[in-house]
This record gives sequence, structure tokens and C-alpha cells, in this order.
Amino acid sequence: MERALSAPGKLFVAGEYAVLWGGVARVAAVGPRTAALVRRRADARVHVCLEEGTLKGSATPKGVRWDGEVPAGFAFVARTLDEALRAHGRQGVGFELAVAPSAVGPGGLKLGMGGSACATVLAADAARYVLEERFDALKLALVAHTLGQSGKGSGGDVAASFAGGVLRYRRYDVSALMAASSTGGFRAALLESPSVDVWRLPPPKLSLAYAFTGESASTRVLISQVEARMDAAARQAFVARSDAVGHAIEEGLGGGDFRAFKEAVTAQQALLQELGPTETDAMRRILAIAASYDCAGKQSGAGGGDGCILFAPNPEARAELMKGLEARGFHSMTLEVEPGLRGEAQADPRLRAWLDAHA
Repeated sequence: MERALSAPGKLFVAGEYAVLWGGVARVAAVGPRTAALVRRRADARVHVCLEEGTLKGSATPKGVRWDGEVPAGFAFVARTLDEALRAHGRQGVGFELAVAPSAVGPGGLKLGMGGSACATVLAADAARYVLEERFDALKLALVAHTLGQSGKGSGGDVAASFAGGVLRYRRYDVSALMAASSTGGFRAALLESPSVDVWRLPPPKLSLAYAFTGESASTRVLISQVEARMDAAARQAFVARSDAVGHAIEEGLGGGDFRAFKEAVTAQQALLQELGPTETDAMRRILAIAASYDCAGKQSGAGGGDGCILFAPNPEARAELMKGLEARGFHSMTLEVEPGLRGEAQADPRLRAWLDAHA
């Protein structure tokens, strides 16, 4: 019994930070996709195969009893499998899971497109499949990813990898589910909890691209720094302004007045800069280049590195912009909006080889 899966990455279109405090985010699911392969075992052993090696343990009703310390690169997948077994709540079958590495930029740096969230979604649904469970893999992934980030993050990246498309998303409160995971009744809590507030928007009529700054950033650290500077009143004032700008951006994605859309995107970027130094010199250069080609752009996510999501009125304008970025040394890529988590007819041969080597 085996299943091949894939899921997309994500980029924030609008509403990062505001979504942490009750506001609305717009998030796009984008390629490249990440592949996974899960296979049931005849015993109770659990093997996780990643590019950096293999982690082994034994399945129990309270999670995986790992044979040794869990390396940092395995943390999100391992946490997700622990949560899935707790949701299962009884002695289950063992399984093998291989997850391909997420896309990286020059020098092997992560691109900031939600690799950990994507891996969490893949692990959640892979475990649900082999355990023959009915729990909501999105809710389980949101719990696991939040725990993996010490409570930080909105879950918008998890929702995008799971659902696909361009989403309107409001942060899902996982506190009750986390409590149930640690005290018991996790499966029932997952089944009885409210639905995730996520709404898929129509496909954008603009041309999208991404430019990498050449620097990686820690979302958790940046969120902690910003939240330390803002009290509750300041956060709510920020949310109100961000939601208004986000609505204008959402409308502009449908085409029409690109000048008005560009103004809304610029306003969103300016609003993010009020939170502190989240924009780097490389980001400023990328956004200035985009403006010189009459395109729009903003940082995607917490800032401090990673990259910028860029918008052009048509493919021709996007192609010219990308030539300009590449000429100035920036790694860039065209973007297409991707469907969410899905089964695949064919497994990645590399993943099958990893599993076969450690069977």
C-alpha cells in the first residue's frame, strides 16, 4: 500500500503580520511543487527519508518513539507524524515516508516559499492515508506546524499548500487542538473543531514572478521582534489598515486598472515597513527595478530576507522585468498559481530509491 503525493509552496500576496492578529491574508500557492511517497510497512517501524538521511523509530499511540535525537532538518515532518499517531490513538501500522527537498536558490539557500509548511502538509496526509484515518489533514498540519514554530506563524502557508489557488485566509485558532493533543481526545477534537476559515479566490489575471534577495530569514525571530514592539491597540489599528489595502489588492488581481492595483501593492509594502526594519537593501533594489518596468511588487512574508512577489500587467512586461532582474544579479522565476495537495499517478523515482534503500 503506497501513495505518491505533491504539494505547492506559497507566497503572501497581502496581509502578512495582520493575519497574526485577527486580520485577513491573501496567499498564493505556487510552484515548484514538492513530492512525497508513503508506503505501509508490515511491522510498527517508521522510517522518514529526506535528502540529508533517514530517521527511524517505532509507532506508538502517543507518537513515534524515535531511535535517537530528531535532527533539525526532520523536525517538522517528525512532529507531524507524532501528531498523526496521537490522533489515531491506538497501536497503528508502521510506514515509510520520503519527502523531496524544497526548492533552493543560489548557494543552496532556502527561497522562503514555505518549505516547512509544504513538508508538514505532505506528512499529515501521508500519515492519514496509511493509517486509514478520516481526520482533517489541514487541521492536523496547522497544529503540527504551530508546535514546530513554538506557537508562532499564522498557518497561511500551511493552508495554501493544502488548498491551492489564491486564498483569503484568517488565522485558525489551534490552542484547543494543541491542548487535546497533549491531554487526550485529539482525534475527537479534530473531528469536532470548527472549519478552517479559508476561501479560494478566482485565478489572477495578472502575471506573477518572484525574485530572491540572496538572503534567508527566520520568520519566528522576526515575528517575535515585531510583536515585542506593538501593544494590542497598535496591532488592531494595523489590522484595520492592512485589511483595507488587502481588499484593494484582491480586487486588482482580477485585472482592470493596473495603476490602482500598483498603488495598493505599494501601500501594503509601506505599511509593512511601519512595523520595523523588515525590508533589506536587496528588497529595496528589487522593488525599485520592478517600478522602473512599470510593474508592482512587495516583500512576501515576514521580511528580513527571502524575496519579493512581483506583478506585471501581462506576460510580455513580466519577461522584460525578469531580464532586468537577471542582468542585475537577482535570481528570479515566473510563477503560476498551483492546485493544492494532490495524489500523483507516478512516484518520483528518487524517493522510491530512498525507501528501497532503507526498507
